[in-house]
Amino acid sequence: MSDQQPNNPLHGLTLEKIVTSLVAHYGWSGLAQRIDINCFKSDPSIKSSLKFLRKTQWARDKVEKLYISTFSNDSPWGRP
Repeated sequence: MSDQQPNNPLHGLTLEKIVTSLVAHYGWSGLAQRIDINCFKSDPSIKSSLKFLRKTQWARDKVEKLYISTFSNDSPWGRP
């Protein structure tokens, strides 16, 4: 099964894992500086962020792109 998307860096990751990893790495304020959306600025939580990101594709795309650029194998931080 894992051979179906060998070039997809997000394969096998849930949105919750992606957001949790980004928050652990940048913190809420750092995440809000990088992606300007209210769910990261105003009373942020994993639950509220997931609810928004599941309904808003453009915001989810930005979060996924930030995750890839932050934790790609070429990144000095590696994949969490």
